[in-house]
Amino acid sequence: MRLLIASSFLAASTVAAVSTPAAADPMADAKAIIERHRAMPVFEAPGDAFDAKACMAGKKVLSIPISMTIPFNVELQKAMATAAEEVGFTYTTWDNQLKVDQWVQGISQAISQKYDVLDLAGGLNPEVLGPQLGEARAAGLKISTTHFYDVTQPPIDTVDYSGKVDFTGAGKLLAAWAYVQTEGKPNVLIIGSSDVLPSIPFVKSIQDQLTALCPDCVQKHLDVPVSEWATKIQSGTQSALLADPSINYILPIYDSMSQFVVPALRITGAEGAVKIASFNGTPFVLDMVREGQVEMDIGESLGWAGYAAIDNIMRMICGKPAVAKLNVPLLVFDKSNVETAGVPANFNDGYGDAHLDGFRKLWMLK
Repeated sequence: MRLLIASSFLAASTVAAVSTPAAADPMADAKAIIERHRAMPVFEAPGDAFDAKACMAGKKVLSIPISMTIPFNVELQKAMATAAEEVGFTYTTWDNQLKVDQWVQGISQAISQKYDVLDLAGGLNPEVLGPQLGEARAAGLKISTTHFYDVTQPPIDTVDYSGKVDFTGAGKLLAAWAYVQTEGKPNVLIIGSSDVLPSIPFVKSIQDQLTALCPDCVQKHLDVPVSEWATKIQSGTQSALLADPSINYILPIYDSMSQFVVPALRITGAEGAVKIASFNGTPFVLDMVREGQVEMDIGESLGWAGYAAIDNIMRMICGKPAVAKLNVPLLVFDKSNVETAGVPANFNDGYGDAHLDGFRKLWMLK
């Protein structure tokens, strides 16, 4: 039965990647992508400088993360609050535990307390709150999203400004990494979650980049909803490995998925032979890199992301053009540098602090 399921899995999800032309020198191109993300991040201004204190005087921002039970959101909110404090305006995080009624209460609070901005952060999809956001806009609030949309995705009409993330850039980097590490012969299992809106272009960017590097290389896609990660990722990975023992790389698009991939490698005897690379820079996964269970993790500093998010929100209030994306660099962490992320790892070490001086100058605080 397991082999039958595995065969069906592969038949349904193997990508026939033949339409994208191959790169002229694919190995050189792939190595160049990786090297761009190995250097210590340098601050690049996302727009013109402006007097943040002057235009934010008396302003109030309320941010609703998807859930404050998620460490990612806790750290992102902490950084956003710190940036707001530096500028000197009111910033409120709406605490919640991933419940729609709590999100709705937060919007009501923003309206009744006459906030200027309502921000949906860290994965909260504005589409699930359409009527409430319409009410907020009618009351005069500006609506922003932080760390939700991919750079290729337009926000819905009820969103004024969106702090987008370069998920597609991360996808190209993951594809390049797998290509280089397998010496140009990747047989890749991509694990995604299409119920998370930016996951769709994220997965596609991996597929397209692999196709550009090696049109004949094999790639497969396992799609697992977030609510089923704990029950479906391990079994799906095991089925894929049983159906095709020549798989040599697994790319879970969100690094927390890795905790369910590792047991599948162990059970199927593929541990050590099949490598894992992922994205997010989650501390426990960076610890897995240090311990040799995951080969590479693409990190992004949440301290940097918080300042970048506040920058975009202030540009909205101050009448400045929106930024194309949050200017948060993506950094490769592997065995050569993972200890710079801390032992144990944390969300902010290893990236330097160029963003602090950069944003302070950009906001005319110094």
